Amino acid sequence: MINRSVFGCCGTLALLLAGVAAVAAPAVNQLTDEEKAAGWKLLFDGKTTDGWRTFKKTTFSAKGWVVEDGWLHCLGKSGGDIVSDVEFGDFELEWEWKQAEAGNSGVKYFVTESRDAALGHEYQMIDDEREPDAKLANGKRVTASFYDVLKPTVTPATKQPGEINQSRIVVKGNHVEHWLNGVKVLEYECGSEALKAAIAASKFKTTARFGDKIQGHILLQDHHSEVWFRNLKIRAQAGQ
Repeated sequence: MINRSVFGCCGTLALLLAGVAAVAAPAVNQLTDEEKAAGWKLLFDGKTTDGWRTFKKTTFSAKGWVVEDGWLHCLGKSGGDIVSDVEFGDFELEWEWKQAEAGNSGVKYFVTESRDAALGHEYQMIDDEREPDAKLANGKRVTASFYDVLKPTVTPATKQPGEINQSRIVVKGNHVEHWLNGVKVLEYECGSEALKAAIAASKFKTTARFGDKIQGHILLQDHHSEVWFRNLKIRAQAGQ
């Protein structure tokens, strides 16, 4: 004979656990009261492209980027790189991202539109296993590297394509840090002799003042592959 009271209790427990999970799940593309008080601001509201535009243009791309299900989705179809309206000097930037198999993208900072190309210091985001470019430059093109300049000093724990990664960039004075999934994997000093030497051995060796810290835009790269961004938030120094 089936004990209906047992099934009833199980059903009630399942509902309670589902409710707890729903309450515990962090809000997407929203700031907590504590984050607001600490000076964090959203760069993406999960619904619109407000605050972003195509590099060297006054408007957002009419193709290649869409907002869907709380993600800013680069379709990889020549929509072009997009930049933040606001420029930043010292800041902490955090975001979540995922990509398709063999994906290749990045987040750039210190981006100035006085240059012809959309250059900047790039936090690389790539499928380390399947995208051939990740195998080049002796580790300087893997996820969380300073693209083509510095490789991570800690092996990045990158998630598989389709899974969500959490990334962070910290700029304080000339000091810069790259974080991936809660682990600091790279740090360097702008203007240092070590960085100058690394740039001299990179594809940016002829780019004037490439190693300098400057006030610049944040850039999300369209590298002709699919990538998704959400929970983009930044904390800048006072006055920025």
